[in-house]
Amino acid sequence: MRSGIICIGVCVFAALTGCSREKKRLRPQPASVIVFGAAARESQLQPAGQATEPHVINPSEGNAQDISDGERLFAQYNCTGCHANGGGAIGPPLIKKTWIYGGEPENIFDTIVKGRPNGMPSWGEKIPEYQIWKIVAWVRAMNKEEPRAATPERPDGLEQDSGTILGSHEKRVGK
Repeated sequence: MRSGIICIGVCVFAALTGCSREKKRLRPQPASVIVFGAAARESQLQPAGQATEPHVINPSEGNAQDISDGERLFAQYNCTGCHANGGGAIGPPLIKKTWIYGGEPENIFDTIVKGRPNGMPSWGEKIPEYQIWKIVAWVRAMNKEEPRAATPERPDGLEQDSGTILGSHEKRVGK
């Protein structure tokens, strides 16, 4: 009897401590560095030899909640107006393997913060740093460069137009 209670206690303890997935940050960290200067390298060329570079880490990398938030922010800040959900329209496509200014998280962050010639506006003083990192995580998730377990398979929003479904159903039924 006593061994059964101990066994149940061990199982409950293992279940409670073994099922941690990711921690949600309810309050974002304050901005650490808004403009990286030379941290986002676009080329291996360096005048006067090799310079030491700061190591930049995306705090939203691999975080499912942040990737989902990044998808929402991408739409709310009207990034789709130029980039058309990653496929490109007025702005370049974001679903690609070769990037003009680099596809690493720090390069994408740098592009959003500073802007680029010929169209990309600077968002550095308009969007908080933590939200920019979430957008960066979403852009990388569109390219399947985030862990598959963290990347949503479908949008998190609800379907808004149910009439479309009924219309296609009526055509199949013949009504």
